[in-house]
Amino acid sequence: MRLGITIGMIRGARPRLEMDLVEEAERLGFHAVWCGEAYGTDAVTPITWVLARTTRIKAGTGIMQIPARTPACAAMTTMTLQALSGNRFLCGVGPSGPQVVEGWHGVPFGSGLGRTREYIEIIRKILAREAPLEYEGKHYQIPYRGPGATGLGKPLKSICHADPNIPIYTASITPAGLRLAGEIADGTLPVFMSPEKADLVAGPILEGMKKAGKPADLSRFDIAPYTKIRVGSDVQACRDAIKPELALYIGGMGARSKNFYNDYVARLGYEAAAAVIQDLYLDGKKKEAAAAVPDALCDELALLGPPERIRDRLQAWKAIAKEGKVGTLVLTGATPEALRVVAEAVL
Repeated sequence: MRLGITIGMIRGARPRLEMDLVEEAERLGFHAVWCGEAYGTDAVTPITWVLARTTRIKAGTGIMQIPARTPACAAMTTMTLQALSGNRFLCGVGPSGPQVVEGWHGVPFGSGLGRTREYIEIIRKILAREAPLEYEGKHYQIPYRGPGATGLGKPLKSICHADPNIPIYTASITPAGLRLAGEIADGTLPVFMSPEKADLVAGPILEGMKKAGKPADLSRFDIAPYTKIRVGSDVQACRDAIKPELALYIGGMGARSKNFYNDYVARLGYEAAAAVIQDLYLDGKKKEAAAAVPDALCDELALLGPPERIRDRLQAWKAIAKEGKVGTLVLTGATPEALRVVAEAVL
């Protein structure tokens, strides 16, 4: 099992990147660094910075929002960073959610899965360079011939010769999204995962592989779940530290009628708690929503408590790693101390 971390821009009047954490991760032998984007700083710029200031660790976008860039732009970014970094860039893309897509980017959310499929297909065609780029899909038409077209567009082939096997990741926790990942991607980045219920993630991926006519072999696919970590002597305090973020996802990331994270927690067996958390959060009772997050859910999804407790919990992750059901354990909210605790137990 490999190890990864997520990083973000530290907010404030002068945002900065957590490079001290990246440097420690590289020193310890971590596999990858991931950075996402919501509606503030982007994912590409911090990852570019990381690749420029490191020599061994890989770095990826977790994720580039599909509505923010054309597929050709994402392919150009991928080829550029792969060339400049010595093949250390990992391309993560995803549809984001309706609130960000329509409320920030100002475009219709539509079919996130359909758009993701076409987006990755176009990126792969660009990387392959087998012919000038032509694509006729529901969401993308290249060259464009629709309303407002000049008629001057023509199929083009990338002037950059890139590795056609650059790994492409998606980010999903829905069964349909995970099946799609199994069909068309090289890895996926679930925001939550329980090692005891790993088949909620691995099962649909295997189904997607079979649908695509590929060998159902998880050893060639990187399941890289985001896993919260808090090191401390007081286990309850560690649980309480992650509950507000869990409540945000379960209760507030989406509408009452469409919240992928709430649905996933319900599938984990916490359906009643998920409903209560969502009701409280959407009623503006954020503290009460956080308090309603079950301790057992925190323990299932995160690494919490003193080092010996975390080392014990890592045994469950190691067990499913032997089955290919996790390839890279990606730590979120880590400190240098947390990196060292996990590295000593895993690497």
